[in-house]
Amino acid sequence: MNTTEKFLDTTVKFINLVAKVLPDDVVERLKELRENETVAMSKAIYDSMFENLDKAVSLDRPICQDTGVIQFYVRVGTKFPLIDEIGDLLYKATLEATETVPLRHNAVETFVEKNTGTNTGKKVPYIDYEIVPNSSNLEMDVYMAGGGCSLPGRSTVMMPSAGYEGIAAFVADTMVNWGINACPPLVIGVGIGTCVASAAKLAKKASLRRVGSRNPEPKAAEMEEALEKALGNIGIGAQGLPGKSGVMCVNIENMARHPSALGAAVSFGCWAHRRGTISFDKNMDYTLLDHKGVTL
Repeated sequence: MNTTEKFLDTTVKFINLVAKVLPDDVVERLKELRENETVAMSKAIYDSMFENLDKAVSLDRPICQDTGVIQFYVRVGTKFPLIDEIGDLLYKATLEATETVPLRHNAVETFVEKNTGTNTGKKVPYIDYEIVPNSSNLEMDVYMAGGGCSLPGRSTVMMPSAGYEGIAAFVADTMVNWGINACPPLVIGVGIGTCVASAAKLAKKASLRRVGSRNPEPKAAEMEEALEKALGNIGIGAQGLPGKSGVMCVNIENMARHPSALGAAVSFGCWAHRRGTISFDKNMDYTLLDHKGVTL
């Protein structure tokens, strides 16, 4: 098997894993929330979630029937041997995984309004690139963006006078008005930038950070903790029913902004937060960063 075949084969197997096994940090947080839950109905729902996770493995089926739109967040070194082929290979991996996992057909061409039946289409799978100078490695997040967790996403631009209190209010309003549609408990990514586009991109990347991680900026970390506590105490529990907490974490990603604008966005991940990170070296040997002890 040459390097191209090896990369493609491993990526297909990794998509299969992400569809059927949640990352370690998400599982641990779900266990913690189940243990702390005091509302009987929410407790029962957590039990059904873990039964779901067990059956996904034993029956070799995706955790949720909505396997989402495949999104790849790629950090690729300028010396990575397959740098010129990544887009084509991820497209082929999505086609193959659709058949072998299998994945539900979730790519509908806009205006044509026709499902392609392959999970591929115009700019799908979605691929986000970051170039890493002087590196021969590739690190990649694979994420399955389901309809429920995509629906509540919001982005806006405020007057700077709104301040961080305005951002907090925007996130809270979005959670209260739309969060139950995203199948709580939720991973909540918050982006702070200048325009709707930069804030939305940061919010998505924030939602892909590990549960329990903190922004290295102390004030941002403080805001993460405050929002996590506040949103966890509003009474939305598992699957949007009453419960002790409907929040797994709040992660914030930020950038320098224009002094005359304050962009904010929020992106949600559902309880079945199907995310995984894999790294490849120049020989296409891989390391799994979120699924410890697993071999593809």
